Amino acid sequence: MGPCKFENENNMSTSTTTPNISAAQVKELRDKTGAPMGDCKQALVATAGDHEKAIDWLRKKGVATAAKKSTRVTSEGSVASYIHAGGKIGVLVEINCESDFVARTDDFKELIKDIAMHIAASDPKFIRKEDVTPEAYEREKDIYRAQAAQTGKPANVIEKIVEGKMGKFYEEVCLYEQPFIKDQTISISQLIASKIGKLGENISVRRFARFKVGDAGWTIAQSNPKQEPKSE
Repeated sequence: MGPCKFENENNMSTSTTTPNISAAQVKELRDKTGAPMGDCKQALVATAGDHEKAIDWLRKKGVATAAKKSTRVTSEGSVASYIHAGGKIGVLVEINCESDFVARTDDFKELIKDIAMHIAASDPKFIRKEDVTPEAYEREKDIYRAQAAQTGKPANVIEKIVEGKMGKFYEEVCLYEQPFIKDQTISISQLIASKIGKLGENISVRRFARFKVGDAGWTIAQSNPKQEPKSE
């Protein structure tokens, strides 16, 4: 008499296989992303050891964490300066966090230095999309609409073209939307989100000023107070 069905089912494995993640793999991912060791291991396990997918996993986690903390008040922080191109370009930037403890960490200092350098190189005019003034928005939209109208396309097509160009406009002039100068695969908002995920506090750019020798004007940008969380 052959083995019963019950015995065959018991011989079948019911547990899922957990990939064997080495300490070296975890360290390599931490060195590249700066994420906590526990999160790095969790990311590698979740992606079966795929390094690139683990990086994406950590970025998504950082963005989710940042969204949860975005309403928390940032009343501490630091001001940093950056001088570029032999003293031809200068930037002063204020970045806020929730506690003086985080403001004094190497991770926060690295972030504020990176953002100051990025502003010097990329010359944003606003901090967030919400900070773009109605006048600047309408002026740019009118220009794009006039350009699109010259194609002779129907009005509904023209509006779609304009919408696409406005998305590019935000990427060009808004700090948070710009690709990070040191890593073009992520935006400044994603860079900040990764630090929020690591440090566990809300972080936001409050204001900055950029000066360039020989330019008649200068750029001074400040976060829209309506977008900032209020203390109770």
